[in-house]
Amino acid sequence: MTDGEEQPRSFRNRIASDSAVEYQFTNGYHGRRRSLIDDARAEKELCRTTGRRLSSAWRQLSLSEDDEDLEVLDHVEDNDVPVKATIVLSPNDGFDRLPAILDAFKRYHVKIHHIESRSPQDGGGDVSFLVRCERDQGKGNIPGLVISLKGRVKSLQLFNENGVDVDGTWFPKVIADLDKCHHLVTKFEPELDVDHPGFSDKVYRARRKRIAEAAFEYKHGQPLPVVEHTEEETTTWGIVYKSLTSLYQTHSCEEHIEGPKLLEKHCGYSADVVPQLEAVSNFLKERTGWQLRPVAGLVSARDFLASLAFRVFQCTQYLRHGSKPHHSPEPDCCHELLGHVPMLSDPSFAQFSQEIGLLSLGASDEDIEKLATCYWFTVEFGLCRQDNKLKACGAGLLSSYGELEYALSGKPEIKDFDPEVTAVEPYDDAAYQTVYFVSDTFDKAKEQLRSYASRIQRPFEVTYDPYTQSVEVLDSREKIQHLSEKVKGDVSLLNAAMKKIIIN
Repeated sequence: MTDGEEQPRSFRNRIASDSAVEYQFTNGYHGRRRSLIDDARAEKELCRTTGRRLSSAWRQLSLSEDDEDLEVLDHVEDNDVPVKATIVLSPNDGFDRLPAILDAFKRYHVKIHHIESRSPQDGGGDVSFLVRCERDQGKGNIPGLVISLKGRVKSLQLFNENGVDVDGTWFPKVIADLDKCHHLVTKFEPELDVDHPGFSDKVYRARRKRIAEAAFEYKHGQPLPVVEHTEEETTTWGIVYKSLTSLYQTHSCEEHIEGPKLLEKHCGYSADVVPQLEAVSNFLKERTGWQLRPVAGLVSARDFLASLAFRVFQCTQYLRHGSKPHHSPEPDCCHELLGHVPMLSDPSFAQFSQEIGLLSLGASDEDIEKLATCYWFTVEFGLCRQDNKLKACGAGLLSSYGELEYALSGKPEIKDFDPEVTAVEPYDDAAYQTVYFVSDTFDKAKEQLRSYASRIQRPFEVTYDPYTQSVEVLDSREKIQHLSEKVKGDVSLLNAAMKKIIIN
């Protein structure tokens, strides 16, 4: 990708920018970095207001192009969206709000066939309205309507034409479904946050916008976008690369130390060149089955975790602002390529990351927040014990010179990793953590996570098929029988291999 003329805003695979902007000003950067946990909490609060009943439809319907407030994915699948529906809602201001609500139905091309008011049985409380409606073919947008009503109603329920509550949590079933995931962008954050190092740099903001557009346009199976990095960006990368690699030998875990060596050999990692995602992704795929996918910046916590289930890591391609090479308010490619990628090249850690992703599929919003917190304190800011010494294994530490030193300085509190405790631990994204969690081994952490998973309330289990890069929901005896036969085959192979080793 080159710095040519600015691309037109033809891409439409953004999601719910009104809630994203609300999230930006409510949660912001806190001066240092945005947290996956913040994303999970913001999404949970949004779902409490509007419900997750339309989750599938929101991902697959696009609002009208003249709507300046909301942009959602341009994937229309009529089977997932009711043509006729009944909406029961309670406006914020009773009858006074009704004209604006009726106008919203017209705006989103949803015909009203019947409307009635319902007074509370006890004579008090809020009046509610039952609306039987039908979307216009080709134009009607019931999910868009419901999203637009978010700030005008206290409660809302949606029923399909058979009277069934439209509920359930959408999640990707095949790797190509990641194209439908929520790319939350707040009008390119450097423009909004006055504390962002690039706020007053118009060239940097325009550059970020062009890189983001390439990520928005990306679809699974396409070559990863090539970014021709500027001299300033390469200089920034070099400063970060040299400072961090000087600490790795003494501060990072063995698995991470091995990673950069392999990446230097196979992907051309050096202080002089910013690696391209395509080469790095191909290396990871051969080594641990992981691959990279370009992302503009902010992805919803649920969708970010879901991508891990497919061994896909959402990776930014922009660099932090050159004025502050050791400071980035959000994840950039220095964080991804120096922190995450080396760890994902380790088979055991790669498996641990995927298991967090698999646990997230279909989980409740509350459990998503807990899993995001576990991810924060392990994959991002985790420690491990090696040779009776603490070492860093979290990407947030491994991409931050200052916090990498601080975490191992003896100043912060160190706790043993326990998912039950870690999942509810308060965190700090405005300064260095006051608490870090340490695991004895990645294998032990996986076992602890599996034990914790058994207590997550989910009506099904899932399994990942690496051959088809798909997730199967184990919701029938036939599927469980099929998995059982596969496990039997693996156990038989294991027994045969062990016998041969013992004989030899």
